[in-house]
Amino acid sequence: MKFLFDDAAFSFQALRTAGHAAYAGADLGEVLVTCRNIPEGDEAAWYREWTAVAERLRHIGAEALAAGHRVSAREAFLRASNYYRTADFFRVEDRDGDPESARLARCSRQTFAEAAELFDTPVVPLRIPYGDTTLPGYLFLADDTGRRRPTLIHHGGYDSTLEELYFMVAGGALRRGYHVLAFEGPGQQSVRREQGLLFRPDWEHVVTPVVDHALTRPETDPGSLVLFGTSFGGLLAARAAAFENRFAACVLHNGIYDFYEVPLRGIPPYLGEWVTDGRDDVAGPALAVSMAQSTRVRWFLQHGMWVFGAKTPPEALRACAPCNLDATVEHLTCPTLVLDAENDLVFQGEAQRVHQALRCQKDLMVFTAAEGAGEHCQEGAAFRFHQRVFDWLDERLARA
Repeated sequence: MKFLFDDAAFSFQALRTAGHAAYAGADLGEVLVTCRNIPEGDEAAWYREWTAVAERLRHIGAEALAAGHRVSAREAFLRASNYYRTADFFRVEDRDGDPESARLARCSRQTFAEAAELFDTPVVPLRIPYGDTTLPGYLFLADDTGRRRPTLIHHGGYDSTLEELYFMVAGGALRRGYHVLAFEGPGQQSVRREQGLLFRPDWEHVVTPVVDHALTRPETDPGSLVLFGTSFGGLLAARAAAFENRFAACVLHNGIYDFYEVPLRGIPPYLGEWVTDGRDDVAGPALAVSMAQSTRVRWFLQHGMWVFGAKTPPEALRACAPCNLDATVEHLTCPTLVLDAENDLVFQGEAQRVHQALRCQKDLMVFTAAEGAGEHCQEGAAFRFHQRVFDWLDERLARA
């Protein structure tokens, strides 16, 4: 579905940003006027325009808060947080050496933290023990009664931020009486940026300490714990749940079976063979041509170099190779919901492959273009997505 841009990457990211309006993360008029000022494929203009609106809203939020207008301040800070994230999205050429990228990420986190202090329901910042360090998280509570409730453990995937997880899932969960523990793990945004931790395919070693922490919270119902993984996180969540038996249910949003085969399908077969065989002398120049021709390919490979710690685009692709569900997904035992999106051509067939491999109680939920929910991870259709998924969870947890 084309949204405001012909460039596929710009179109999807604009839709992603606009879709967060469902939970106060955007305003449609702001999105339209911002995108109007961005020429097709112009990454410098993308950064400039989204940064400008984010800065303006941060100033509005500060003024509103100083005047005692808490709701206005909260709403402005939430939109600023999302727009700062959007402004930084395509700045992937040298994340570690780009002070402006670091500033944008910091501003996105700070404005969300300022908004969280103004929520009508409690929000608890977390540092979750993980090996000899910690992982950042937020515990979003449905109320302040201390009552035990079903609790979602939610993580993102290849590029989502901790703060964005509120707009993706927590906003809808809170309205339905769920608590949500959202976190970032190795390779993900602030953990990669501030702690230098890279993605690891054995995600169970990340999720198990988070479960341990969740069960120390008096608000968590230990019999109604749900794992929820978004995008690439759908693969990671399936892997984790195969080794962690304390979940009452698992949601794969969306289902992905093999994160190496997916990008290889997008390049010529001979180029995929060169990458796999380590023939980087020819694979590197060929990938450089593809990167010059496609915003999406360039972003995927440059971001992959950062999150996997790879030095070249071929290395970034090969780093994806261990990220699959071979010999693991069939060990998942809790009821599992696999989501699919009709328009998601990049991951076409992946959800069905996951669903077929599962041996537990399982459901496949397909979102269609006709209902406006056919994009990857149902971007732009938050209400329909939440209605179907949380109704499914309500029914499964009631049976447990």
